[in-house]
Amino acid sequence: MKVLFIGDIVGNTGRKALKETLPSLKTKHNPHIIIANGENAAAGRGITEAIAKDFFDMGIHGLTMGNHTWDNKEIFDFIDNEPRMIRPANFPPGTPGLGSTLIKANGKELAIVNLQGRTFLPAIDCPFRAADDIVDRLRQKHKNILVDFHAEATSEKIAMGWHLEGRASMVVGTHTHVQSNDDIVLPGGTAFITDVGMVGSREGILGMEKDAVLRKFKTQLPVRFQVDSGKWHFHAVLVDIEDGTGRAKSIKKIRILEDEWIMD
Repeated sequence: MKVLFIGDIVGNTGRKALKETLPSLKTKHNPHIIIANGENAAAGRGITEAIAKDFFDMGIHGLTMGNHTWDNKEIFDFIDNEPRMIRPANFPPGTPGLGSTLIKANGKELAIVNLQGRTFLPAIDCPFRAADDIVDRLRQKHKNILVDFHAEATSEKIAMGWHLEGRASMVVGTHTHVQSNDDIVLPGGTAFITDVGMVGSREGILGMEKDAVLRKFKTQLPVRFQVDSGKWHFHAVLVDIEDGTGRAKSIKKIRILEDEWIMD
């Protein structure tokens, strides 16, 4: 089974990049299941029901989120009715939405899990304990498991990869928006990358207008960040999972630049 996981989609520039890029990727790689992180899809913060519908209409089968899950208040109107979208499972009990779900497409099944780190992010429940509870429960019925670990610290993400080695088919890091160069299949058959990267403007800073971000760093005054409209870049990974065992056979980084179309 081939799984395409797309990094954080940032605002209208990211959505434009996705629309222009996804059809060719589907033709080239023919993935069975496509998952994307959508927590920055609406103006860089959160997601709306209309945007989520657009993603599903484009052929994305499941959406993960992160620390910006609740930034667009519209999400409270639909998250409980959308089983294809999940938020970090280690939010406190009673939080709206699902922390994991089962995606079925093209004759394949993939359980997906969303977790959020705690280092340099708001203090929530332990992601490692949540991972144990959820992944071990899912493994009783499902072999193919994807974990999106939305975290800031590189060390915390690498630790999660080793923590779930041999238990998850793939552990992919999101949130920092810069694609890392450590893609690997761990000895236990878990495909891992510290950060998948982002889909959005490569001429801004992490997808946002650079002047505002620079002003924030230089003055430490409150600044309103807006999505940058410059040329985009697109980052994703393609993971091949062995049918029957859930072990990853390979992981391949994908990087596409607008107007240049450089693909690794």
